[in-house]
Amino acid sequence: MKTIGANPANAAALARLSAQPQYNALLRTTCIPTLMSAGHAENALPQLATATVNCRVLPVDNVTEVEATLNKVLADPQIKVTATKPPTLTPTTPMDPKVLSVVSAMTTKHWPGLPVVPKLMLGASDGIYLIRAGIPTYGVSGVFSDEDDNRAHGKDERILTKSFDEAVDFMYDLVTTLAKN
Repeated sequence: MKTIGANPANAAALARLSAQPQYNALLRTTCIPTLMSAGHAENALPQLATATVNCRVLPVDNVTEVEATLNKVLADPQIKVTATKPPTLTPTTPMDPKVLSVVSAMTTKHWPGLPVVPKLMLGASDGIYLIRAGIPTYGVSGVFSDEDDNRAHGKDERILTKSFDEAVDFMYDLVTTLAKN
């Protein structure tokens, strides 16, 4: 990440990070089909097919250009790409040094030596409503996961009990400390 931050054109660092889905999604806009449907019977060719494609668009990218790219890649005039709902555009919240200082202090208290690195959040949150109302919003979890057992958004989504307990303690200390400042 440091290498990409210093030199976004570094091919080796870009390839290494792109190989991991979570980092790949931080580096570029990504689109993936999430729902597909076709046909009306097991023994008949489908007359119609639909696919829902979920795009996570980086704040620096233009939604209209993403749609144009999808049409270009599909290269078939019989396939129509249409937005199911308008995009929710949310301004970026600048990092507040006071908040980062408290997060860093609480992280050091609970996990000495662990660095705090602000990053773009890949998922959605209620923060979009708060930010658009003018309330600076940040996401902090304190939940650690097993990198070899990532079940986020799966049918059997789970985290380690130890991670849950540690996150509860961390969040309690973080919220009570922020409330005092």
